[in-house]
Amino acid sequence: MDPTQALAELKELSTQIEVVLVASKSGDVIASSVGDDRAAELGGAAADLVTMAERVRADLGREALSQLQAATPEGSVFCVVDGDRVALATTGPDPTAGLILYDLKTLLRQIAEDGDQPAAAEPATAAYSEPEPEPAEPEPAEPEPAEAAEPGADGGEEGDGDAG
Repeated sequence: MDPTQALAELKELSTQIEVVLVASKSGDVIASSVGDDRAAELGGAAADLVTMAERVRADLGREALSQLQAATPEGSVFCVVDGDRVALATTGPDPTAGLILYDLKTLLRQIAEDGDQPAAAEPATAAYSEPEPEPAEPEPAEPEPAEAAEPGADGGEEGDGDAG
C-alpha cells in the first residue's frame, strides 16, 4: 500500500493520534502527516529515540527493540520498529497505548514491500477460529437425555428447597 495513503487511513481511523510518520532508522522520512520541515525534525527524533533505546536494550542483554512509548503529562510519543523502518506517533495525554502500538504495527505491515509478516499472522488467526465450532455441535445432543431423567427427580428438588 502507498505509505501516504496508509497514513491518511490511519489518521481517519484513530482519533487519538495527532501526528504520525514513517521513517527509516536513520531518520529519512518516508511519509508524514505533517509538513516537510516538521517531518524531518520528527524523523530525526524518531531515529534518536530508537538509537538510544537500542543502546539500553543492548546493555541489558535484551532482544531487539520492537516498540517504545515515552509519556509526559501533555501527551505521549510512540515508536514501532520493523526492520529498517520506524513508525512514530504523537498523542494527547492518557492514550490507549495498546491500540496506538497496534495501529502503528499495522501501518508498517501495510506499507511493507515483502508480505511475509502479514501472511504469517493471518493463517494463525484462521486456524484458531476453525476448531471452535466442532466441539460446540456435540454438546447440545447430550442435554436431551439428561432432561428425560429430570421429571422423576422433581420430588428431590422440592426436598432441596425445604432444606434451605
